[in-house]
Amino acid sequence: MEPDTSENSPATKKGPSNLVVRIAAAAVMVPMVLLIAWYGGLAFTAFVALLGVLMAFEWTRMAHKGDTVQLVLHALATLLAAFSIFLSTPQYVIFIIAAIWLVSVVLATDKSNFKWILLGVPYITLPVFALVWLRADAAFGAIAVFSVFAAVWSADSLAYFAGRGLGGPKLWPSVSPNKTWSGFFGAVAGGLLGAVLVFYITGQNNLGMAAVLGAAIGGLEQGGDLLESAAKRTFGIKDSGAIIPGHGGVLDRVDGLMVAVVFALIVGIWRSDFTNAAAGFVNW
Repeated sequence: MEPDTSENSPATKKGPSNLVVRIAAAAVMVPMVLLIAWYGGLAFTAFVALLGVLMAFEWTRMAHKGDTVQLVLHALATLLAAFSIFLSTPQYVIFIIAAIWLVSVVLATDKSNFKWILLGVPYITLPVFALVWLRADAAFGAIAVFSVFAAVWSADSLAYFAGRGLGGPKLWPSVSPNKTWSGFFGAVAGGLLGAVLVFYITGQNNLGMAAVLGAAIGGLEQGGDLLESAAKRTFGIKDSGAIIPGHGGVLDRVDGLMVAVVFALIVGIWRSDFTNAAAGFVNW
């Protein structure tokens, strides 16, 4: 979960009282998420699966006007992605999810925003799959997940303070009017610091590569935020939901994390394979 303080968050629009609520909610959520991530195993998989189902609910309510069939398809794909870790032949899950994706696109009743309809299933399932498979590595899973969390959370926080403190040219005003280039570079710096801190605390010797990975995650975190902002603007909604006090929906809080963790999995697979993706990401 992201303890979001982004430049275009409701906190910047509703004043200090809402910011206090957001900080209080984050103070409860962040330790809980870290504890579950540290524990790993079925508990972490079930937690990620629950988040994925909530994301599926919010996405289908937004992009498919709450269509029940679409909710079932997206939720099923999400659960398959999460629990594929426990299957003896997880590679076949990819083909099943692809089939669900195709059915979802074909059955969409309103295809006027086709690119968003096409995005739906992979947008929800890939981050869920990435989180579970990264954490599954007994030796490096916790380090990889904590590194991504720290990079995303630090990026989000520094983007807020840099954007508010320095201002300047807008990053993409037609999508997110409050985001600035200063905030973007603050996110890059925050991601760098977050990843390096976790690598240092956990005794990894590759701090230079941690800085590169963290900076990339910081930039991608902003991209994930902009992607969800573009979707919400397209469908004319302010927040994806209201499940988290002061924060909005689950998608509102994990939009940057969703992109970042997929990037981490890709890097890990590139350097190793699915079962050792976390080692590939951490152990340079």
